[in-house]
Amino acid sequence: MKKRYFILIIVLIFIFSSAFGFVAGSIGGFVGTKFATQLNDWLVKEKIIQENENNASTAIWESQKKEDNSASKYIPPTTQEQQIINAVKKTSPAVVSIIITKDLPVIEQYWSNPFEEFFGPGFEFQIPQYRQEGTKKQEVGGGTGFIVSSNGLILTNKHVVSDEAAEYTVLTNEGEKIPAKVLALDPFQDIAIIKIEKNNLPTVTLGDSGNLEIGQTVIAIGNALGEFRNTVSVGVISGLQRNVVASGGGESEEIEDVIQTDAAINPGNSGGPLLNLRGEVIGINVAMASGAENIAFSIPINNAKKALKDVEEKGRIIYPYLGIRYIPITKDIQTSNKLPVDYGALVQRGQNAGELAVIPGSPADKAGIEENDIILELSGQKIDQNHSLAILIRKFKVGDEITLKILHKGTEKEIKVVLEEYK
Repeated sequence: MKKRYFILIIVLIFIFSSAFGFVAGSIGGFVGTKFATQLNDWLVKEKIIQENENNASTAIWESQKKEDNSASKYIPPTTQEQQIINAVKKTSPAVVSIIITKDLPVIEQYWSNPFEEFFGPGFEFQIPQYRQEGTKKQEVGGGTGFIVSSNGLILTNKHVVSDEAAEYTVLTNEGEKIPAKVLALDPFQDIAIIKIEKNNLPTVTLGDSGNLEIGQTVIAIGNALGEFRNTVSVGVISGLQRNVVASGGGESEEIEDVIQTDAAINPGNSGGPLLNLRGEVIGINVAMASGAENIAFSIPINNAKKALKDVEEKGRIIYPYLGIRYIPITKDIQTSNKLPVDYGALVQRGQNAGELAVIPGSPADKAGIEENDIILELSGQKIDQNHSLAILIRKFKVGDEITLKILHKGTEKEIKVVLEEYK
């Protein structure tokens, strides 16, 4: 603006000076012409600048207008967030709640005077008494499951549906209640397969838990606290191949080869799916660490695929077994028992009467394995904390012949064993 005023003043001065004579007029004319040319050029430039400013203001206004119009529609700012949303939308219709009910006694309270016969009816002294008045179906717990076949097969945890005296009802994502039948309980893993009588059901996509990475994003879905259906929590894989002892209902069980995650898994989440960002199930949520935060565990889905296939094809879960009780050897076990090695499986009896080291008539018994033998390798695989004997055996089929390297009374030897079906 200052530049504009300056040029205007110069032009006025030269116009005024032209009134004083020819020379002054000539000079004024020459200078005026030159400045007029510069003034015209400047005005053209100013016009272009002003037009650009106006165009920019219009573009900003149009952009702001578009933002205002789209304010009601939420657009996730990150690709990962959109992947999580898509995974949940894809899987949630196939996630179900499992309601556990039992016939429980109905207890009635009444009042009586036990001293009436001694002191007579005039002696007023009432104390509360209790008696059973029949039974009533009551909800006693809940869990989660997910549909793996359109005709109603559902995967969940064994501890969710292991009570033979209870009845189980599946509550679908649409709010429909359907009675469920327990088809199979896995004898070695916390896995169960139940069935509802309905077709054309939505199903999950089973992924591959064999190539997971620590730090990988995961999503847990479940019936949190038995009350909040399809609760979603997000975290990462914190560890792989963990061994934990899960307890509940007065019982405890060691669970091997599980996934550790910091995604929130609460009571009621048991049996629900653990997903990757593609919406594929990579685990079955099974337990949380008590007294800690953000430490939960999930069974790798690959461990459940064989059980599911067995039930679909043969109506039961089939496992090969060796027929021994053993203790995994660690450095501490080696030191306390003065063993020659710090790895392998020490064949030993249990603490209770009748818990023999070698089960009579079992494949191990037939192959000549004895108490206090140490099994070092199974078909060339060293047995250690990352490769337990039980997990290695589960990779074979009934009827397979395996080779065991054992340490028998200080001498190494190899024996052949034919695996049989666990009854």
